[in-house]
Amino acid sequence: MSKITETWVKAPSLKGADILLAADRVKKIYPGLFEELAKGRAAFLCCPETENPTMLMGKLASIITCSKPREIVIVSIEGSPHCLLLHMAINEALFVAKAKEVSVKHYVVLEGRLIEVSEEAARVARYLHLVQKAIEKYPELLEELERYSLEHKWAKAPPSAR
Repeated sequence: MSKITETWVKAPSLKGADILLAADRVKKIYPGLFEELAKGRAAFLCCPETENPTMLMGKLASIITCSKPREIVIVSIEGSPHCLLLHMAINEALFVAKAKEVSVKHYVVLEGRLIEVSEEAARVARYLHLVQKAIEKYPELLEELERYSLEHKWAKAPPSAR
């Protein structure tokens, strides 16, 4: 499986293609889900933890400009701070390339479930003051967070329990 950052931006397989960009961990943890998503798409992997996210954004912008894909699907592991960068990178690449005609779908995998999220969710995640407003308006979000985040559970525990 090719890494998106090691792919030629004018590769024939990208021209007008439907592209899947998945976090490395998606394929490793949920191979069946990855294979299902990859059907009929030019599929690539990426790990923003080990690959430069700015380089990733530039590569995606170049692919969009040079190969004009029809659709790009991003799938990552929910809760991973590194995976979140995939969603941010495609949004930034679309902006840099000024490409509104490319259909983009964002998905996260949570406990084996594929969940579609909006482009706006990735944009809002970049602005912590807006996230803060959401928490203030909907404090029950923190209860839901506790179900998934070990870091949140640790932070809420009394110092003696840490």
